[in-house]
Amino acid sequence: MNYATIKKNDIANGPGVRVSLFVSGCRHRCPGCFNREAWDFNYGAPFTRDVEDDIIAAAKPSYVTGLTLLGGEPFEPENQAPLVDFVKRFREANPTKTVWCYTGFLFEDILAGKVGDPKTSSELLSLIDTLVDGRFVAELKDLSLMFRGSSNQRILDVRRSKEAGKAVIMDGTWERRMGSGNIEDSI
Repeated sequence: MNYATIKKNDIANGPGVRVSLFVSGCRHRCPGCFNREAWDFNYGAPFTRDVEDDIIAAAKPSYVTGLTLLGGEPFEPENQAPLVDFVKRFREANPTKTVWCYTGFLFEDILAGKVGDPKTSSELLSLIDTLVDGRFVAELKDLSLMFRGSSNQRILDVRRSKEAGKAVIMDGTWERRMGSGNIEDSI
């Protein structure tokens, strides 16, 4: 797997300060995508153990809320297994941090095993706290939305969604806390 970039102090892709990993490779090719160069699976650099270690270390400070996976497309079959191994290591090293993931696939399709290898995609999904799902749709772009590019995208509580067997939208309490301007309120 290759990665396009790593942002160590990202405040745009989930609540609080996060470390964000932008993986390479995406077949969705959404018109108006902000990260077109990451469509190419060969773009960027190899995702090595040293890169993993760097991300894990960058998330250690108490002010970092967690890790965000995006891209490209984390749920592309080629990216799933490397991300499963990495997120397991990340969670072991940073057990109090949250993991967010952005995907153009729908939660229901991932849950039904329609995305890549069903076992691997299910395992990756189980390691994620919050999933922002759905393709970016330029006609539905809305700059007033927090942590989403278009209004069709959903912010899902993965644990509750898996328990319910259907998509469960986050309750929004973090969104109200973010409005306070106090980063600690969002953690």
